[in-house]
Amino acid sequence: QLQLVESGGGLVQPGGSLRLSCVISGAISAAYDIAWFRQAPGKEREGVSCISQDGDITDYTDSVKGRFAVSRDKAKNTVHLQMNSLKPDDTAVYYCATDRPWRVFCGRSWPEDFTHWGQGTQVTVSS
Repeated sequence: QLQLVESGGGLVQPGGSLRLSCVISGAISAAYDIAWFRQAPGKEREGVSCISQDGDITDYTDSVKGRFAVSRDKAKNTVHLQMNSLKPDDTAVYYCATDRPWRVFCGRSWPEDFTHWGQGTQVTVSS
């Protein structure tokens, strides 16, 4: 059964960087587009970024373009989210998620309901 496990969150000062990781296990990782979401206290969950099954397609929400970069390490079944120039508004719990295998959504229409979610990792940007 597919499992997603995030790591890499923490406390960082404004302008700092963090790299989040999402390890994919229990299935063929290359079969899944992966999305990153975040949810701040009192706010709705927001889609942040995604990467396609082969890693060739990436997409970002406007507020993180030019600051965040998503990539995948196929050998390690891991998707990374490199976050630079962090701002207090980036403070949230970050989740990776995906849908059924071979479902293509990155750069296209995202599913209304993702079938698999990680447990989340807290990112706090504060001085």
